[in-house]
Amino acid sequence: MAPIPTPPAEPADTPDAYVGLEASGAERQARERGWSAVRSLPPGAVITMEYRVGRLNFEVTDGRVTRCWKG
Repeated sequence: MAPIPTPPAEPADTPDAYVGLEASGAERQARERGWSAVRSLPPGAVITMEYRVGRLNFEVTDGRVTRCWKG
């Protein structure tokens, strides 16, 4: 049987630190800290719920991050 792959490590970062930041600055900061994918979404957006290692999600209202979560 083939070995179970080890998923890549996520950046050691706290999603709550992005809340309140201006959206484009938050996205730039997240990429600099090692997030491979950054997704900005409007409030209430319909999204898939699969967990992707290395992805950071932003909920953006009026150009500011109001919520942030991994996956």
